[in-house]
Amino acid sequence: MSELIEIEVAYALPENQFLECLKVPNGTTVAQAIKLSGICNKFSEIQPNDKSLGIFGKLVKSEAILRNHDRIEIYRPITVDPKEKRRKRVEKAIASNKKINKQ
Repeated sequence: MSELIEIEVAYALPENQFLECLKVPNGTTVAQAIKLSGICNKFSEIQPNDKSLGIFGKLVKSEAILRNHDRIEIYRPITVDPKEKRRKRVEKAIASNKKINKQ
């Protein structure tokens, strides 16, 4: 019997989070663990071989072998350019300060 390791599979949406703790055989890949977690059944947009996968914030390939206590993170695509979002936030703050100063 092969040794079991403990891992987590994490996925976050703005309004919902998924975190599944699993015990999987030593030598399990990221893709295999994602399938075992059942997350693909709950979120149809996730595929086990996605390119946007990580372990503790570092990008990994789906065929990466897991180690004990790894947390697989499934990343969503960026929908807004972070620089553009920050620029709009600054513009909004400047506009609200101008309104306050005029009063």
